[in-house]
Amino acid sequence: MERTGPTVRFSGLLATCTAAVLAAGALVATAPAASAADVDVARNGGFEAGLDGWSCTAGSGSIVSTPVYGGTKALKGTPAGNDHAKCSQAVTVKPNSRYTLSAWVQGSPVYLGATGTGTTDVSTWTQSTGAWKQLTTSFTTGPSTTSVSVYTHGWYGTPAHYVDDLTLVGPGGDPVVVPAVPAGLRTTAITSSSVALSWNAVSGATGYNVYRGGTKVASATGPSATVTGLTASTAYSFQVTATNAAGESAKSAAVTATTTAGGGGGDTKLPARALVGYLHSSFANGSGYTRMADVPASWDVINLAFGEPTSVTSGDIRFSLCPVAECPNVESEAEFKAAIKAKQAAGKKVLISIGGQNGQVQLASTAARDAFVTSVSKIIDTYGLDGLDIDFEGHSLSLNTGDTDFRAPTSPVIVNLISAVKTLKAKYGSGFILTMAPETFFVQLGYQFYGSGPWGGQDPRAGAYLPVIHALRDDLTLLHVQDYNSGPIMGLDNQYHSMGGADFHIAMTDMLLAGFPVAGNTSRVFPGLRPDQVAIGLPASTQAGNGHTSPAEVNKALNCLIKKTDCGSYQTHGTWTDLRGLMTWSINWDRFNNWEFSRNFNSYFGR
Repeated sequence: MERTGPTVRFSGLLATCTAAVLAAGALVATAPAASAADVDVARNGGFEAGLDGWSCTAGSGSIVSTPVYGGTKALKGTPAGNDHAKCSQAVTVKPNSRYTLSAWVQGSPVYLGATGTGTTDVSTWTQSTGAWKQLTTSFTTGPSTTSVSVYTHGWYGTPAHYVDDLTLVGPGGDPVVVPAVPAGLRTTAITSSSVALSWNAVSGATGYNVYRGGTKVASATGPSATVTGLTASTAYSFQVTATNAAGESAKSAAVTATTTAGGGGGDTKLPARALVGYLHSSFANGSGYTRMADVPASWDVINLAFGEPTSVTSGDIRFSLCPVAECPNVESEAEFKAAIKAKQAAGKKVLISIGGQNGQVQLASTAARDAFVTSVSKIIDTYGLDGLDIDFEGHSLSLNTGDTDFRAPTSPVIVNLISAVKTLKAKYGSGFILTMAPETFFVQLGYQFYGSGPWGGQDPRAGAYLPVIHALRDDLTLLHVQDYNSGPIMGLDNQYHSMGGADFHIAMTDMLLAGFPVAGNTSRVFPGLRPDQVAIGLPASTQAGNGHTSPAEVNKALNCLIKKTDCGSYQTHGTWTDLRGLMTWSINWDRFNNWEFSRNFNSYFGR
């Protein structure tokens, strides 16, 4: 969230992260000779069958007949904007085996690499343009590795490049077989309209299908899913199967669950469809100052922006109204408090939002943790607020080297934040509203990268919100990730999605609801949240931030997620009928834009 004009941090962060991973590669002139038993296990490495077997970022990969190195076809990769034209292929391999990856390329820079090796991932790249050059690197698979991903790509802002005759030479992988039947199916949460399920991960499975009464109702990439759209006080029977390229397993043993009576979504604090907005209360910018009393009734949750620390590591959070010199029309403190009470009397929730673009908060010590609890409590009590919104951005959250499991974090800034919020929740009880507004870099990017990675070198902030969300999921009222000021993010379809249209919001939201393996590790799956815990975060106008989405595209995203219509190329892993609603930065910018955002919300949901 920004005090002033929009900034885009993601591209630089991701470029730094990717460059650190790629820097380990080196150009090798020739490939070692393969043993007699070795074979080329890559599929369609000469691209004679087009893109068969290959997955390329949207529109970036095409097949050409000239130039080619061998045969009649080659791959052309065309970087554009924040897309570096990556094409990849999953290849079946044998554990504890040596493989040599090689390709002929033209252009500069062109990268060739492999991930998921189970040991050290490798990459190499060309440093000059001109004639065709051979890139070669090699790796040894880990003791349990049966599949690796080989890839090639260019770089941001560079001309098109070409790839041909790619090979991965080593022992032939075992044939893919139908996975075993999942075991351990169980319920993890039940509401009046949904049942959350989990089960034991199955080796060799790439996905799972969930059945209700024998009918397929959901798909998932990891061992958890939430079935929505159910009827209150009704018994249901569920089964699950495991899938991969070879087919689908038999159905698991059934588990039964009875939905609770009434309520809907398991949360009576908010309306079934909620509109959340940030109110610039402590500062002014180009949108102008809006008094609390002038906030329209459309807004169900009003987040006061912002409470900020006295220093980055103090944990001492302060909040005050915008100075008169900056906001000539600011109300008095008494008027502000009275307006908050009036909103609450009308059923609205008013929260203090901590952080924002300028408010870096690092709870690196227990003293900072305790100061955070004390100072935030004082703000809540002074203004009679309903709870807390965590909007930590920038360098507030990062993972120490070696902190690789989101389920058991060890980094002090993460551990202390979780402890502080749990203390606040315990102090104020069940009526305490807790929301979070992380950026995509700190959440969905965790599907590819988590912290500095198993061998270091990556950006330690990647996915750093995941342990916080996971530890507080039972206390979390609402998560509204900022689907803006973001670079392209890979979705569960393993394609990159870019902000500004319905597709981005569909893919990013589906990840939160379906769950996903963190950094590709299928033994560490971030479980999906309940739909009633999730809202989509968008900018209210083109001035509010990069990635503004038109009302028509917003409605397409809602149609896809809630009704499974207007989905385009991305297919969701469920029909998320209980999706809570929308969040925007900000109420002020919506007012500046003639209330377009809130009017569209009201029209769509018939309010």
